[in-house]
Amino acid sequence: MASVINESAIKKLKLVITVVDRAKAEFYLDVFSQFEVNFQTVTSGKGTANTDIVDMLGLNINKAVLWSIVREDMVDPIMKCLETKFETIRNGKGIAIAVPLSSVIGVNMYQFLSNNKQGKED
Repeated sequence: MASVINESAIKKLKLVITVVDRAKAEFYLDVFSQFEVNFQTVTSGKGTANTDIVDMLGLNINKAVLWSIVREDMVDPIMKCLETKFETIRNGKGIAIAVPLSSVIGVNMYQFLSNNKQGKED
């Protein structure tokens, strides 16, 4: 007998924090949107590289920090995609970490963040 998976079951959420060059922020926001991510925000960041070396090499230390709430089951595919993009996109290097969220207040907020349209009435 085949097991039945409850699609409306509660899925845990994680906060994925990604740091990239500021010029690539829009590109990476688009990457995340391919993975059913409903909440993203961007803040400014600055690299910690030695300023003299940065000036000498002409490197960009202006960074964007992307904050994305994703379903736990989407973290691995997102991280694999980011790893590929970091290696293949010109000036597209970055770092990303995922942090578990222990709670979200409100059913509607959870449904929005998890992209769970199940409980919505037409």
